[in-house]
Amino acid sequence: MSAHDVDAPGDAPYDDAPCGLLRTGHDGLIHRANGTFCRWVGMSENELVGRRRFQDLLTVGGRIFHQTHFGPLLQMQGSVSEVKLDLQVADGGTIPIMVNAARHGRGDAVVHTIAVFVAKERHAYERELMRSRRHAEELAERQRAIQSELRETDRRKDEFLAMLAHELRNPLAPIAMSAQLLKAVSHDPQRVHQVGEVIERQINHLTHLVDDLLDVSRVTRGLIQLDLEPVELTRVVTAAVEQARPLLDARGHTLTVHAQPGHVVEGDRTRLVQIVVNLLNNAAKYTPQGGRVQVSLTTEGDRARLDVIDTGIGIEPTLLPHVFDLFSQAERTPDRAQGGLGIGLALVRSLVALHSGTVEAHSDGAHRGCRFTLRFPLTRQLDDTGDRHVLGSTPGGAPAHVLIVDDNHDAAHLLADVLRLAGHCVDTAFFAQDAIDRFRDGGYAPSVCILDIGLPDMTGYELAARIRERSPEPAPLLIALTGYGQAHDLVLSKAAGFAHHLVKPADAEALIRLVDEAGRARSVAREGLIA
Repeated sequence: MSAHDVDAPGDAPYDDAPCGLLRTGHDGLIHRANGTFCRWVGMSENELVGRRRFQDLLTVGGRIFHQTHFGPLLQMQGSVSEVKLDLQVADGGTIPIMVNAARHGRGDAVVHTIAVFVAKERHAYERELMRSRRHAEELAERQRAIQSELRETDRRKDEFLAMLAHELRNPLAPIAMSAQLLKAVSHDPQRVHQVGEVIERQINHLTHLVDDLLDVSRVTRGLIQLDLEPVELTRVVTAAVEQARPLLDARGHTLTVHAQPGHVVEGDRTRLVQIVVNLLNNAAKYTPQGGRVQVSLTTEGDRARLDVIDTGIGIEPTLLPHVFDLFSQAERTPDRAQGGLGIGLALVRSLVALHSGTVEAHSDGAHRGCRFTLRFPLTRQLDDTGDRHVLGSTPGGAPAHVLIVDDNHDAAHLLADVLRLAGHCVDTAFFAQDAIDRFRDGGYAPSVCILDIGLPDMTGYELAARIRERSPEPAPLLIALTGYGQAHDLVLSKAAGFAHHLVKPADAEALIRLVDEAGRARSVAREGLIA
């Protein structure tokens, strides 16, 4: 045995090892002794540590050998193996021992690790050594596996970043081209409308990418919070088909839906729609042009079963276990081969699990299509107030006076144009101080203030407080419009007095609806004051 194999103090086998284990200073003074050694010499560890040197425990001949051979060899070679000595014990007897030792460190920090065993117990010790070596080999194998996994994770990270750059550039190119085209066709309303549709599609694509990234981040950190209510799955399927229809139509697929009504589950409607949309988009992307996609909703015992089936490229059986891997390499995960970030199916699995459901993938092999099966526990009752989805804005609102504060000039001007087209009066400011200056005389009283949070001269939270201090009654409605959308950001907004927190890019209809309502409320308040 080499002294390098000695367990470190504090390891479970240290005290009860079948050999004596010591740590000493460069002068031989004992720093640590295990229980086995203490029992052999008939002394407690307290009697040894800091009080005795290892060589002091040897017979006279052993001390001489230690001084003339053992110590110098250890100093020069760094280790000494299989040295026979005699140990002097407390009752006056001696024990024949074998000693291995190793030197660690330099200068005053030198430490000697010494392994001692009774010569007659050598076979038992060697058996323990073999066990320790096997354990060490197992640990080494485990470490190699961990290192291999880390290398694979690092490779996936690099591939993901490259794919992310590619996916972000794709929509940016038509947006940039559309901006150039708008300058040339501004006199042609039809062409302007067509270009606007291109920009809107690409912005929606970018938003979807960012939303998926944020959702994956929230799921992995356990930050997803579901707004649970009874949800009818046929409505989920209808909404998901509506969202996935453009991609299905663009690839010329035939979609068939068989959905029996009455499947009510306890879930978050938005997240359930997101799950089915991801599966439909996956089927659309990996089914060759003119394929077939089928959605089936049935009952299976006490669970609802939802299948999304396609006639696409299929999956090799050996690759099926990897289809839900996050950021898995393209050759192993279908949702990478035709674009995407490799997170759609991973997100599906996580969201399904949050709903106490399961998801399975099945394929008979390459070019033989895929089937993804979802199962959710059924509930019995659908609340009349549940499963709502409201679209559009309330017509007939009184014009509102709006102040927009955003350091992104393009964003501020475009939002102002949208609100002006909706009939509202809009002011813009690009710095918080510019907005504050408008309130100095006390006569400035917008009914709505839409504030960016990340302003250059102060935060939107601070600006909200300043506006509330300087505004006459009734106070303006404060809306945060920001790129920050984590749970703690919403808490900060509420604490700062914001009535609404919208994440960029906000839905224009939703924003117009909020401003319409604020305009009506301000109009009613004024009529009340006049009366």
